[in-house]
Amino acid sequence: MTRIPRTTCIIAVSLAVAVVLRPARADMPPSTASAFTPTVPNTTVQRTPVPPGMVWIPGGEFSMGAAEPTGTDHNPVGMLATHDSRPVHRVYVDGFWMDRTEVTNAEFTRFVAATEYVTTAEQTLSATEFPDAPPDMLVPGSIIFVAPDTPVRLDEPLRWWTWVKGANWRHPEGPHSAITGRESHPVVHVAYADAEAYCRWADKRLPTEAEWEFAARGGLSGMVYPWGDEFRLKGRWMTNAFQGSFPDRDSGGDGYIATAPVAQFPANGYGLHDVAGNVWEWVSDWYRPDYYAQLARAAGVARNPTGPDSSWDPAEPGQAKRVHRGGSFLCTDQYCSRYMVGTRGKGEINSSTNHLGFRCVKDVT
Repeated sequence: MTRIPRTTCIIAVSLAVAVVLRPARADMPPSTASAFTPTVPNTTVQRTPVPPGMVWIPGGEFSMGAAEPTGTDHNPVGMLATHDSRPVHRVYVDGFWMDRTEVTNAEFTRFVAATEYVTTAEQTLSATEFPDAPPDMLVPGSIIFVAPDTPVRLDEPLRWWTWVKGANWRHPEGPHSAITGRESHPVVHVAYADAEAYCRWADKRLPTEAEWEFAARGGLSGMVYPWGDEFRLKGRWMTNAFQGSFPDRDSGGDGYIATAPVAQFPANGYGLHDVAGNVWEWVSDWYRPDYYAQLARAAGVARNPTGPDSSWDPAEPGQAKRVHRGGSFLCTDQYCSRYMVGTRGKGEINSSTNHLGFRCVKDVT
């Protein structure tokens, strides 16, 4: 796999955000809530010991994807189901164990201490490998959200994303920051290979996109969020997201600005926390915007789908991307409402940000 120069990462992130938030094209008719049919979970009880920190996801058949939410004010970059999350289609997955929360800084610290692993964001780039890159960019670093001082146009994401030398999982906001006191926050600034390496060390793996969505829905079918159709359930904040004026002012109405410690909000029906908001999560599928349409054309029920054989993003056809799920603390009804459970994200595999993490799954043995 060709590694993408980090000097292009900011552009890659901004393009990904811009493309994924476009309205559905006229030639792709939107699905409707009627496309959803009930989830049919497996009834087999898992009697093996519960792995620490994990919950049992029974698997079964469900409707995967997103339709337009009802009862909300739509806008072209906010509360809108992306065209790559359609059409809704039926999928079956086997049962599995899943981490109750996103992997935390404390857990990732134990992994690094045991293996001396060096993340992608901590690695120096080679001038031989990237001869066109300026020397001052051949240093370790990562991408960080920085709120602008004043309101800005929402079609200018480079106004709030910046490349920071020395930013990595140990230093989430740059070299002068630290994770001391944030041990229970989700680890961030992890590229795809970093998430895979942790899962292997833990004798686990990353979930497929279908497994992730089945688990995140918690047994519900066709709901906008993992807990139902109302963003605030009986007035209660249900996720760590962005309130206020995006991107310049997060009011912190939910109690947090940037990441929150894991499990601060109610679990879904399967006992999983933060499957909406807090940080995006890597899944194992390659990204293609037409993959759901491929499955739908095949008819019937897709069984344990693992994604397409390769990546393709028409906005950046040369970039290898995997799927992200769940949204982050930056999601809002004004811009990127990806806490909607059926919607999707995407990311270049060597890129990392301060709103991207992961959780693992484990097969039945």
